[in-house]
Amino acid sequence: MKLLSRSGSSAAYRCRIALNLKGIDAEVENLRDGAFQEEPYLSLHPQGRIPALLTDAGALVQSAAILEYLDDLVPDPPLLPADPHARARARGVAQIVVSDIHPLQNVGALDVLTEMFGVDESGRRDWARHWIERGLAACEALLARETHGGPYAFGDAPGLADLCLVPQMRNAARFGVDVTPLLRVNAVTEACLVHPAFVAAHPDRHPDPD
Repeated sequence: MKLLSRSGSSAAYRCRIALNLKGIDAEVENLRDGAFQEEPYLSLHPQGRIPALLTDAGALVQSAAILEYLDDLVPDPPLLPADPHARARARGVAQIVVSDIHPLQNVGALDVLTEMFGVDESGRRDWARHWIERGLAACEALLARETHGGPYAFGDAPGLADLCLVPQMRNAARFGVDVTPLLRVNAVTEACLVHPAFVAAHPDRHPDPD
């Protein structure tokens, strides 16, 4: 199994964390800049997005689908709580990040703002901050309702919500978002950042090729 990646990709970061949590010994190959917009990568992922997971049965794309696959492949430890209602709550927080925040602040979306609408760098950053702040505030409100008492988003072990939040908090710092009010999100992030699976997955441990 091989994960085709880029160091700074939030989606790839999520997948690296999941591979580590599951104890899956997969090769991580970071592509050179621009290689994901060229063949042969486009034959694997027609969108030209990062990451792609190469398996014996073929390539998988989109981080959410890859995470589900890894959870099905290696059920223990699970990425979601056992209780159906808690599972749905965890998915809700994860989807705020994956579906609402990330698509609006990734490089592709910001490039469209500039190329089609003439938005300058300051405007790009303002746009990204707006959506990050709005989404993370919703995550904070939802996590504040959880009463399990564990250090992670939904209990005593990290799972789907955590591995989506941590890369997004890195993006928040990159865009200068004030995360001070996010007490629960910050606490979850701090707990995750010292967990071995998250430490090993950090972008600093996976530099891109020159």
